[in-house]
Amino acid sequence: MQKSVRYNEGHALYLSVVARKEGTKRGYLSKKTTENSKWHEKFFALYQNVLFYFDTDQSARPSGIYLLEGCTCERVPALKVSTVGKDALDKLHYFLVVFGHDGQKPLELRTEEESDCDEWVEAIQQASYSDIIIEREVLMQKYIHLVQIVETEKVAANQLRTQLEDQDTEIERLKSEIIALNKTKERMRPYHVYQEEEDPDIKKIKKVQSFMRGWLCRRKWKIIVQDYICSPHAESMRKRNQIVFNMVEAETEYVHQLSILVNCFLRPLRMAASSKKPPISHDDVSSIFLNSETIMFLHEIFHQGLKARIANWPTLVLADLFDILLPMLNIYQEFVRNHQYSLQVLANCKQNRDFDKLLKQYESNAACEGRMLETFLTYPMFQIPRYIITLHELLAHTPHEHVERKSLEFAKSKLEELSRVMHDEVSDTENIRKNLAIERMIVEGCDILLDTSQTFVRQGSLIQLPSVERGKLSKVRLGSLSLKKEGERQCFLFTKHFLICTRSSGGKLHLLKQGGVLSLIECTLIEEPDANDEDAKNSGQVFGHLDFKIVVEPSDAPAFTVVLLAPSRQEKAAWTSDISQCIDNIRCNGLMTSVFEENSKVTVPHMIKSDARLHKDDVDICFSKTLNSCKVPQIRYASVERLLERLTDLRFLSIDFLNTFLHTYRIFTTATVVMEKLADIYKKPFTSIPVRSLELFFATNQNNRSGDHVNDKSPRLCRKFSSPPPLSIPSRTSSPVRTRKLSLNSPIGSKVGILDLSTTSSSAASSPTSSDQHSPSLTFPSAVLESVSLDKFIPESPQGSEPGEISPCRSPSTPRHLRYRQSGGKRAHNSRCSVSPASAFAIATAAAGHSSPPVFNNSERTCDKEFIIRRAATNRVLNVLRHWVSKHSQDFEMNGELKMGVICLLEEVLRDPDLLPQERKATANILSALSQDDQDDAQLKIEDILQMAECPKTECFESLSAMELAEQITLLDHIVFRSIPYEEFLGQGWMKTDKTERTPYIMKTSQHFNDMSNLVASQIMSHTDVGSRASSIEKWVAVADICRCLNNYNGVLEITSALNRSAIYRLKKTWAKVCKQTKALMDKLQKTVSSEGRFKNLRETLKNCNPPCVPYLGMYLTDLAFIEEGTPNFTEEGLVNFSKMRMISHIIREIRQFQQTPYRIEHQPKVTQYLLDKTLIMDEDTLYDLSLKIEPRLPA
Repeated sequence: MQKSVRYNEGHALYLSVVARKEGTKRGYLSKKTTENSKWHEKFFALYQNVLFYFDTDQSARPSGIYLLEGCTCERVPALKVSTVGKDALDKLHYFLVVFGHDGQKPLELRTEEESDCDEWVEAIQQASYSDIIIEREVLMQKYIHLVQIVETEKVAANQLRTQLEDQDTEIERLKSEIIALNKTKERMRPYHVYQEEEDPDIKKIKKVQSFMRGWLCRRKWKIIVQDYICSPHAESMRKRNQIVFNMVEAETEYVHQLSILVNCFLRPLRMAASSKKPPISHDDVSSIFLNSETIMFLHEIFHQGLKARIANWPTLVLADLFDILLPMLNIYQEFVRNHQYSLQVLANCKQNRDFDKLLKQYESNAACEGRMLETFLTYPMFQIPRYIITLHELLAHTPHEHVERKSLEFAKSKLEELSRVMHDEVSDTENIRKNLAIERMIVEGCDILLDTSQTFVRQGSLIQLPSVERGKLSKVRLGSLSLKKEGERQCFLFTKHFLICTRSSGGKLHLLKQGGVLSLIECTLIEEPDANDEDAKNSGQVFGHLDFKIVVEPSDAPAFTVVLLAPSRQEKAAWTSDISQCIDNIRCNGLMTSVFEENSKVTVPHMIKSDARLHKDDVDICFSKTLNSCKVPQIRYASVERLLERLTDLRFLSIDFLNTFLHTYRIFTTATVVMEKLADIYKKPFTSIPVRSLELFFATNQNNRSGDHVNDKSPRLCRKFSSPPPLSIPSRTSSPVRTRKLSLNSPIGSKVGILDLSTTSSSAASSPTSSDQHSPSLTFPSAVLESVSLDKFIPESPQGSEPGEISPCRSPSTPRHLRYRQSGGKRAHNSRCSVSPASAFAIATAAAGHSSPPVFNNSERTCDKEFIIRRAATNRVLNVLRHWVSKHSQDFEMNGELKMGVICLLEEVLRDPDLLPQERKATANILSALSQDDQDDAQLKIEDILQMAECPKTECFESLSAMELAEQITLLDHIVFRSIPYEEFLGQGWMKTDKTERTPYIMKTSQHFNDMSNLVASQIMSHTDVGSRASSIEKWVAVADICRCLNNYNGVLEITSALNRSAIYRLKKTWAKVCKQTKALMDKLQKTVSSEGRFKNLRETLKNCNPPCVPYLGMYLTDLAFIEEGTPNFTEEGLVNFSKMRMISHIIREIRQFQQTPYRIEHQPKVTQYLLDKTLIMDEDTLYDLSLKIEPRLPA
């Protein structure tokens, strides 16, 4: 009889070798022996459910085998020993393997690492198949339970069968009774009636009649249903239901965004504020997230109500939901009013490194999808307008007799009232977000961007010329690679500052150590070299007159000059126009503030309070609460006349108003009307300019004309003026001997107001004048007004010039109440000179602020006023024309009549004998800009692309590198993109039936996008074998990634949309050959350009990227359509909706910013000819048929 169990030793040895090489867990463990309870270190290897142990890891044969099936493994505490060995044993970790059958002792093991111990316990637990055993027991219990149920059901079925048999018997009995009763009844009927019922012909006729009636009824109902399906009412109901479904989806997304805001930011920051070392206070958390949690709860309730309504489809009644929502939406008002402040608080908190680090940790959460906290805080700002647009669409598809029409109209009106309050905050919020995005891009940070009054104007790449001696500049060449690489700067222009940054190899921006932040109030712009400066003329010839200079004169440091080089003349004109406009605005605003503002009222200029029509609503104008860059309330609605009046108002000209007007004027007026208004302002300033503008221009206090002594401590006398850089006034009598810088000083006397020009020149002639007799003997505090911008100094007048040589009306001189004086107190002779518009304006406004009028006769006062008005009007007209010509040159290329009108007006200005040198130079620059071509000859045009498309291809896809393809795709995309004139973005012309005539360039851009996408798909499908197709897909994905690095997101979308076509997407065998890295890269690219959330990822990417860039045009067209459909161009009263114009202008400005910055990519004809070869393109049907041929459908 066999006493022991035999086993296959060879098989066991084979398993031990496999376990030592490929085991799920291997390593040294200490094993406790059963004989002497000592611990021996063995090498253990676990393979499936068998545990081998060897003496060493090099042993060929195992020392023992354990079968782990049915065992349990768990950790056990350390053994109790004396304190001597306690420290050593604390470092060991024990676990126990208990076998499920009797007679087998437990296996005690230990390790030195806790993680190793946990891994062994988990591996042995899985090898024991305990989960499978438990699952088997559960299944057995379920099986037994089901068997019991089956037996119970069998018994019930037998009982039911018995009952059915009884019921059948009862039914047969009742049938027999019915038959007997019928026979009795038939015996009682007359014989002929029985005959008629039995007539078969009558039955057939009745049967045919019944069939025909049914057929006619069904046919009639079918026609009724088909007619209704095709009726406008049914179509309207289908659209209405679709709008509701889209609204539910949008509400789901919005609630999800709010939940991320609350759960990923608000609640963790509250907990952080309660910590021992809080990085943020509770007050700051409340300020940043005001009402956020309440808004989330409100919309969760609203969302649940919407889903309940969808459950009752097709009966969709929503009015009662809005009735519940409307009273609660007032919390949005508090959120909107607090929004700008919340972003300010957040920006201040980011100065704390601990908070900034914590916030970045929260933003790295996968749920945030790379979005910043500022993005989530902005989402509620746009929810109310979305509701308004949704209700507008619902009402458009809701019949007038519908039950909930009145409720929906009421909800829409209430939401529009709330939206008006919110709209004033949105533009400021967008500006703050842009500033914060730029501030985050700069490594060192930039505190000036945290100022909410700082408005972004433009950005781009410029080349900074090295600060060397002027004579050496001519040796530098524009094409020099070192100059392009080392001198390239990323520049950002704001309304008050100009930032110059360098870009590191990692893509981060760094401010220049010297001259990185330029305060525009200290800057003077020099666009063209001086005619007398030979070095400047030479450098202008070397650089093709693409350079311009910014002279910086800081108050606490020596002056220096920044020389910048633009990539094209168009780019230079745009930069210099914006910089000069910002400088003029700053100095004009400072001048206005200092003249019209009292010390007790620092926030609102006195001039605005003096003219109620500048801030109070009227019949023909309505204002918002937001102030523009000139501290004047922005216009919400206005008539065309009031808009033209604001355009030519001499007191201020906001750059945002000017940009908005010039971008959108063709919607509400014509270029001819604008040109006629500008011509009237120049030719007849006194009749064209509104009376209130002239009155405030020369505003004086008439209450103090008496000879009473004025208290020298009056607030008006103690006002201090802003101090921009020194004023420079060119003299009509040019003398090249010496120059002098002038500043305006305004000492205020008791009876007379004396405004002097003090010079720093010590050699100026001094002689007493008649005004000395009227000067008061007492000294009073003087209000110093240094300033307005001009870039030349005033040459001294000859000593022998007579006052009567020049007519004061034809060539007005400095008013008599202005006197030169030296610093020592002696007054110089009153030399007559022509005053610039800015200085004349400064004199007028400075005199207007005095409490006592200047002493000169009426004819002189009238002459000075006429001169100042004429010069200021000329300056305003030239300013508007310069902006118009330099930034909107397409208007003049397409309208020859307008161009001739501008040229005639400028030629008339040049013939003016009283024209100042600065005005003459500005007029000549505008004329030269009109006469030269808009684009540089070196740049490719869209016509060149169309000619290339006709040439045959010379290269194949395999011979071109991914870099060459990506660069040329980017170059072609940018050429097509920049060719779109901005007027095509107005009026949704791309959605009209005559879109080819109204928006030809947008249609060409769309066609080019489709052609490139078709080329990618066609090239992939042209390969017959799987490997070649997979290689092509990998190469195109690499091209798309290079396009992303080049900021060509249009090219990225061209390629990804081609790869997502059904003809390519369905090729499973081909995609199986594509490597994982390529698939992951494609997913990343698709996520960047995804249309989800109105291209939210692409928008964030564009905000953080620097031009040159090619965005996806469809995103902007969607935004413009959103604005056009949501708001009308005119109100019911016929006023222009200028708030809508402002929103449209912001989008067009962003598009043109990307259009105006060209790529520095060399054109390669061989590559572009391949990309534009239309013979390679297959249509959609051909592609799909070819796809079916390559990989046929699997049988069902």
